[in-house]
Amino acid sequence: METELLLTPITALEIVGDHLVAGEGPNIAVYSLEPGTIRSLKCCKPVLRNYNIHGIKEQQKPTPGVGGATTLAIFGGKGLVIVEFSLQDSTVTSVELFPFCELHDWIWDLQWLEGSGEIPSCVALALGHNSVALYDCVGQKILREVHCQEKCILYSAHLVGSEWDSVVLVAGTVFNQLVIWGVADSADDAGRIKPRSRIGGHQGVIFSICYLESKSILASASDDRSLRLWGVSDLQAPPDPVPCLLVCYGHLSRVWSVQLLNNYIVSVGEDSACLVWNYQGEIVQSFKGHKGRGLRAVAVHEARGCVFTGGADSGIRCWHFKGLTTDGRSLLQLNFLSPQRKGSPRAVKLVDARRLLVMTDAGAVYSYDLTSKAWALILEDSAYRSYSLLEVSELAGGGILCAMGSISGQVKIFPLLNPAQGKDLNLFEGKVHSLSWSSRPGQDLSACSLFASGSGGVLLWLEVSCHPLDALTVVVKQCFLLPPCKQRWHTCTTYLPSGEFLLCGDRRGSLMLFGCRTPLDLEQDKTSGRGNVGISGSAMVCNGLGLDFPIRGEAPHGKGPVSLIFGLHRKTGVTSVACHGGFIYSTGRDGCYRQLQVLGEQLQVLRKQKPCKGLEWLEGLHFSSDGSVWVLGFHAAHFVLWHTNTGEALLSIPCGGGHRSWSYTRRLSAETFAYIKSGDVVVYQSTEAPRGQRVLKESLHGRELTCVCHIGTLKTSRQEAVSIFATGSEDNVVNIVAFGVQFQALTQLTAIGDHISSVRALAIVESCTVQQESGSISSLLFSAGGRAQIECYRLQLSPDHGSSSGVLCQLIHLASHRLDEQWDRMKNRHKLIKMDPETRYMSITVLAGPEVAEPSGPLLFLAAACSDGSIRLFLLLERAQKLWLVAESFHHQLCPQSPSVYRQHGCGGRRHFLVSAATDGCLAFWDITATIDCAQEAVKAEVREIKLQALGTLVFTIQAHSCGVNSLHVQETASGHFLVASGSDDGSIHICVIEVNAGSIVSQQTIGGHGIHVLRNFSRHCAHAAQVTGVRLLHPDYLLSVSVDQRLTLWRLGEDSLSFVCSKFCHVADAAALECWNSEQRSWYSVVCGQGMEVLRCKV
Repeated sequence: METELLLTPITALEIVGDHLVAGEGPNIAVYSLEPGTIRSLKCCKPVLRNYNIHGIKEQQKPTPGVGGATTLAIFGGKGLVIVEFSLQDSTVTSVELFPFCELHDWIWDLQWLEGSGEIPSCVALALGHNSVALYDCVGQKILREVHCQEKCILYSAHLVGSEWDSVVLVAGTVFNQLVIWGVADSADDAGRIKPRSRIGGHQGVIFSICYLESKSILASASDDRSLRLWGVSDLQAPPDPVPCLLVCYGHLSRVWSVQLLNNYIVSVGEDSACLVWNYQGEIVQSFKGHKGRGLRAVAVHEARGCVFTGGADSGIRCWHFKGLTTDGRSLLQLNFLSPQRKGSPRAVKLVDARRLLVMTDAGAVYSYDLTSKAWALILEDSAYRSYSLLEVSELAGGGILCAMGSISGQVKIFPLLNPAQGKDLNLFEGKVHSLSWSSRPGQDLSACSLFASGSGGVLLWLEVSCHPLDALTVVVKQCFLLPPCKQRWHTCTTYLPSGEFLLCGDRRGSLMLFGCRTPLDLEQDKTSGRGNVGISGSAMVCNGLGLDFPIRGEAPHGKGPVSLIFGLHRKTGVTSVACHGGFIYSTGRDGCYRQLQVLGEQLQVLRKQKPCKGLEWLEGLHFSSDGSVWVLGFHAAHFVLWHTNTGEALLSIPCGGGHRSWSYTRRLSAETFAYIKSGDVVVYQSTEAPRGQRVLKESLHGRELTCVCHIGTLKTSRQEAVSIFATGSEDNVVNIVAFGVQFQALTQLTAIGDHISSVRALAIVESCTVQQESGSISSLLFSAGGRAQIECYRLQLSPDHGSSSGVLCQLIHLASHRLDEQWDRMKNRHKLIKMDPETRYMSITVLAGPEVAEPSGPLLFLAAACSDGSIRLFLLLERAQKLWLVAESFHHQLCPQSPSVYRQHGCGGRRHFLVSAATDGCLAFWDITATIDCAQEAVKAEVREIKLQALGTLVFTIQAHSCGVNSLHVQETASGHFLVASGSDDGSIHICVIEVNAGSIVSQQTIGGHGIHVLRNFSRHCAHAAQVTGVRLLHPDYLLSVSVDQRLTLWRLGEDSLSFVCSKFCHVADAAALECWNSEQRSWYSVVCGQGMEVLRCKV
C-alpha cells in the first residue's frame, strides 16, 4: 500500500530564501513565492516517517551554499532528520544529510550550534520534560543532556544562543509560567540546574514563545487568549521580577503562535484569525479566510511584507501587510448640506467611478465630480418632492439616461447632458413603487429599456431612445402583471441572452419569466423582420396595447409570466438577477444566491448557495475574469465585498447597513462606493484592486471529515484518469473533489452548503451512474446528517479542457427532507411527540426499486439509520422532486449505525433485504419487499401522501460483536451468496456469509420462512487496537479495514477466518470513514478520512 495523496493540518512553516517550506504531516512541501507562478508547489517529500512535523529550522551559513543549497533540521514528536535542499531556478532537489533518528522524548525546539566545519555537527534540542540535549548529527547520538530543577512537562519552548555554553531555554510549563535557565549554569547535587527567572501572569498554559534580541523583548501566547510582552533585557541575566510590557487581547479563542518583527507582532489562533499588532497593543490588521477552527503555523517574510499562515483546514495562504504598500483607498464625506443646495439627500447613484448624482427631498438633482470636488445642479421639480426614486443607466453608444419616480405616479426621463430634453410621463394613478434599467440584446446602442412598477402589480416596459440630434423618444412596449401579493412591485430585471425573455424579481422574493415578443415585434416579423422602431417627437407611443394613462389599479390587458417561482428568496425580496455562463443567478435578503436555468420556457432551480455565515443581506454578484464570484452584501452595519473562492472579505465599509440609499461601481481596478448616512453623502474610493490573499494550497474542510463517497472515474480531454468523490464534514459542507491520478493532485470542483448541521453520511446511486460515449458521468448523490436532514442532488460531470482539474461539474438540487418540517405538516400533531432537534442520521444507503419508469420517475429508496433508534425508509421521485418517508422501525431501541441493502432475483421475482447494526453489537436482517411493493402501488395510484408503514419483516438477528458496530459492508459473491462484513468498537471484525433463496417456494430450512440461510459466520478478535471505523470487501477474497489506531490493514478472506496480509500506518488522526474503488485488475484506491484525508493505492 502506497500513499498517493495526503491532506493533513499544516503544523510548521519556514521561509527559506524565495521559497516557503511547510510541514504537512510527515511530508515537507516546498512552495515558490515568486508572483505569477502557475504551480506554486515545487516538491513534496516524506521525511519524518510516522511523526508529524512541528518545526523546521534553517542553518544560517556565513556564505550561501553551492547551487542555492540550504540545510534544514526537521523535527516533530520524537523524530529528527537533517535534509539539504537545493533551491535553484524552478527545480528543487533534496538530499538526506543525516538519517532519521528517534529520541527518547518529545522535541519542542531546536537550535543550530556553531561548529568548525562547513557541515553542521551538533544541535541543541529542547525536550518535553524541561531538559536540553546536545545532539551529535554525525554520530546520531546525544552527547549530553541537562535538566532543570523545575520538574514538569512543557507545552512550549524556545532556545536562544549559538554556542552550547551560551544556550538559554525559555520554557512554557504546565504551571502557566515561563521558566528561563541556562544549560551551562551550575547544577545542584541532583545534577539539575536552577532557573534564572520565573515569569508568571498568564491564566492558561503557554503554547508559543518568541524572543527578539534587537528589542530584548520576549513574547508569549497562551490558552487564556492573550499575548504578553516581557522586558527581559539580557536573557543571560534577566531582571527580577521581569516586567510585563504589554497585554494584548484580540483573539476569540486560544492563541497558538506568536512572531515578533521589528515593527509588528503577528499572532495566529484557534479562531482561524491572523492578527497583526503594533507595539502599542493595537490591531493593525486582521486576516481571516481559513476554514474552520485553528491556524497552526505562521511564517513572516519581512522583505516582501507577507505573512504566511497554515491551518487545520490543510490550507496555506499568503497575506500582505497593511502600511507596507499603499492602495489609494480613501473615505470622503461630501458635506452636502449647504445654503446653496436645496433639501437633504435621499437617493444617491454613481454615474461612473468619478461622478455621482444625488436626489433631495426638495425634488432637486445634483451631480458631484469626485475629481474636481464640485457640485452642480442638474434640475429641480417640485412634483418629485418628499419621495425620492432615482435610477441611472449608461448607454452602450455613450450618454447617460436618468429616470425619476414620484409619489403621484409620474416618471421623468432625461439625458444627463441635456436635462431640458426630459419627458414627464403620467403613468400611474398611485405612486411609482420601483424603477430599473436593462439593456436588451440586439437593441439600438442609443436605446435602453426602463421598467416601472405601479399599483396593482402593473409593470410597464418602456423603450427609451436618446439620439444626439433628435428628441428623447419613449415607446411603451408591453404591460406585464406581477403575481398577487402584499408587496407587489419588481426589484430587479434583466434580459436573457437571446432577448426573447425578461427575467424579473419582486419584493415578495419571487422570480418570474416574461415573454418579450410584443404585438409590434410580431407585425415586423411578418413584414421586414425584427428591427428598431423609428419614432420621433415628444409623444409617448403605446403600440396599440389598449392602455389608458394614468393606469388605475390592475391593467386589464396585462401579460402574466410564462414561468413563476413564488417566494424563492422568501418574503425579504429578490435584490438582483444576472445571466452568466449560460445560467441565471439571483440574490436576495435571505442570505443566499441561487443558480437557475431555463428549460422549455420554465425556470428550474439548480442549487442554493450561502456565501458565509452572518452575510444575511446579498445585493449582487460580480463575476471576475479568473472565474471567481464576488458577492456584494451587508454584514450587520458593514457593506461587504466577499470573495467566495478564498472565503475572505475584500472590502468592508461601516456604512450603517443596507436600509439606506447606496451605490457601488467598479471599473477595472478602481472601485467606488457611495452612501447616505446622517444626512450627508459619504464616498469610499480605491484606485487599486483590493489586495486579497494568495492561496498557495487550497483548503478542503474546516473541521473533521466524517464521510467520503466515490462517484466515478472519467478521462479528461488530455486522456488523464480523474477520480471524482464527495467528502462530508463537521463544518456542514459537502465537497465534490477531483483526484488527478497522474499528478496526484486534488482539486475542489464545487462545495455544497445546504446542511444546517454536520454531514454524517453520503451515498451514491450506482445504478443511476451513466458513463456515456462522451465520457460524462451522471449520478445521484445523497447527503444526510444533523437535524435529521437529507439532501439529494443530480451530479453531471464531463471533461473540460478549460479548467485546471479538467472536469466540469454541474449540480442540480432535487429534493430535501427534514423530520421537523414533516412533523409541522402533520395533522393532529399536537397529539404526537415532536422529534428531538438533536436527532441525526448516522448512515445511509440507497436501493433501486422496481425497474419501471413511473409517471413521477424511477423509484429509488433510501434507508437511513437515525440516532433516535430508528431505521427509516424514504422514497425519491426524481421528476416530482420529492423525498417521502414511507416506513420506519424502532426495533433496535439503541442508536443504529450502519444500514445496508441487498436484493435477490428469482422465479418469484425480486426480493429486497436490509441489514442494520446498532450499538448493542447486533446485526438485524429485514425483508422489506412488501414495503417497497406497497410504495410502488401508491406511486402508480398517484396518491398525494403515502401512509407511514412498518419497515418490513425482521427475519433474524446475529450477535456479531460485544459492543457497538461502526461500519458495515455487504457484497455479492460470484456464487450468488452475500458477504456481510462489520467492524466494532471492540476492535473486532465479523464476517457473515448469507444465502438467499428467492424462489416462489421457500425451503423449510430457511430462517423464518424467508429463504435466508446463514452459511457461516466468524470473527477476528483484536483485529485493531481501537474501534474499527471502516471495512470494505474487495472482490473477490480480500477485506480492507481502518481504525482509530491509525492502521489501514489488508486481510485475506478464508473459509472461516481472516488472515493478515499487510498493514500501513495512516497519518490521518481519528479515522472516521473508508472508501474503496477498483482502478485496474487487482488494484484498488482507498480513501481514509478523519482529521485530514489520505488517498492510498493497494495492489494484491
